[in-house]
Amino acid sequence: MTYPATTTASKTVLITGASSGIGEATARRLAASGHRMVLGARRVERLAALAKEIEADGGSALPHTLDVTDPLSMRSFVQAARDQYGRVDVLVNNAGVMPLSRLDALRTEEWDRMIDVNLRGVLHGIAAVLPTMQAQGAGHIVNIASVSGLRVDPTAAVYSATKHAVRALSEGLRQESRNLRVTVISPGLTRSELTDTIGDQDTKDAVTGQMAIAIPAAAIGEAIHYAITQPAEVDVNEIVVRPTAQG
Repeated sequence: MTYPATTTASKTVLITGASSGIGEATARRLAASGHRMVLGARRVERLAALAKEIEADGGSALPHTLDVTDPLSMRSFVQAARDQYGRVDVLVNNAGVMPLSRLDALRTEEWDRMIDVNLRGVLHGIAAVLPTMQAQGAGHIVNIASVSGLRVDPTAAVYSATKHAVRALSEGLRQESRNLRVTVISPGLTRSELTDTIGDQDTKDAVTGQMAIAIPAAAIGEAIHYAITQPAEVDVNEIVVRPTAQG
């Protein structure tokens, strides 16, 4: 049997939460393969520095301020990509927060923040790119979930709920689409700044202790690269990437 070769065509790729961690690593990996990057995050100075490095290495990158909890901000982000590059091929919904805690700690503002960023942010991204992708007759949405979307652990109930929801949302979108590809990437313990969002000190100490086995964010960028470079008729629906030593 002969399988179609992976595509090397340059794509316009939008990444949310691109200023650090998985978003930054993915931007570097995809830019190195010749894709045009549109980088979104709140920390514009870090985005600008990343874009400058990418362009110094011969790549193409447009930094743009972005708050995924604001639908208008997300639409502006997508419009900037269209204005600069004329199309939107891939959206990587990567922005996320993970302020883990036990439910009886009643850190309700953190619950709301996770729902706003991890779930509503993904919905805002989908809503912003769908009209363009449908008009193009093609597009690819990559949603970053988590192994916490496959299981539930103490202190992670709300975080897991948002990631389970991202997986359900992605599957619904996939079933509704015929020209649109949808991929869920579920990372395990990965080195990033997510642990910095944990406000409960006992939980933060416990998670920090587990990070000795964490894999680099570049491993997730590699998985995203694999998914988006498959032939148009191949939709990689889900990839789980975690440390070999993770239980």
